[in-house]
Amino acid sequence: MKKHKLSVVIPVYYNSETLEILYSRLTQVSEANPDMDMEVVFVDDGSEDNSHEITLKIAAQNQNVIAVRLSKNFGSFVACLAGLTKVTGDSSVIISADLQDPPELISEMFLKWKEGSQVVMAVRSMRKDNFVKVLFANMYYRIFRLLITKDMPKMGFDFVLIDRKVIEVLINMQEKNTTLMGLILWTGFRRAEIPYTREDRKFGKSRWTLAKKIDYFLDSIMAFSKFPIRAFSLMGLLLFFMSLLGTVYVILAKTLGWVTMSGWSSLMAMMLMLFGIVFFALGMIGEYIWRNLEESRQRPLFIIESEFQAPSEQEKII
Repeated sequence: MKKHKLSVVIPVYYNSETLEILYSRLTQVSEANPDMDMEVVFVDDGSEDNSHEITLKIAAQNQNVIAVRLSKNFGSFVACLAGLTKVTGDSSVIISADLQDPPELISEMFLKWKEGSQVVMAVRSMRKDNFVKVLFANMYYRIFRLLITKDMPKMGFDFVLIDRKVIEVLINMQEKNTTLMGLILWTGFRRAEIPYTREDRKFGKSRWTLAKKIDYFLDSIMAFSKFPIRAFSLMGLLLFFMSLLGTVYVILAKTLGWVTMSGWSSLMAMMLMLFGIVFFALGMIGEYIWRNLEESRQRPLFIIESEFQAPSEQEKII
């Protein structure tokens, strides 16, 4: 029986309570699929708990595990990309370390990949998170589908299997200030979806702060959509025509003697509104300029502080 190598990339950030449980469940998945040769890559994204020590312990006991540590917290997207640069599999799964996504679903994703799908998305049909979190997540994905692409599932995804071809495309992009799932959809490879229920978080505390969510939202829109700039261009055009009509009205009013001293309040309100729009537009343009500056600096996306994999039997003999 021909074996296919599957690499599992796990971004780690304050996940010490779940890592050994997750690896145990992944091992069960591998054992249940005789044609699967599993490799696991833990990428510690600057955790300050003992997460990295646990990944080193797992790697020391299992030759199919690589424990990578980044020099600081670069973010989940970058941690996943760092992991993809280390994988050697024919395909790779990206899964979070918090056990909200069931690793047992990998068997079905692996089967879809063998049938020819190059991107297999585990799509949330239901979420057991709190109401507020679900509400804002659904709003984000509606905006993404409206402004960027309808290929994004209605409730989103971040648990995914990708083919080696997709991996090579992603690691060669080196694009900053973007979203990994958006890039995966952008590549356009053959996709398949598997619905599942996302579990509530039972271990640890989420580090997905409001500030990170805002950054993620802005990166998603600006990396894939021209809508913000186009909206302000159209608004500027509309205001230009309104100003022409206003000029015509002022000339007529002056000529026909309609001008009185009243109207100061409405004039000030209009000026404040227009100034607000102008400054908001300048801020939006500044966001795009800052992102261009980030790209032009060509700094590395991540810095690997350390990497460990237990030597094979052959390497021990040598």
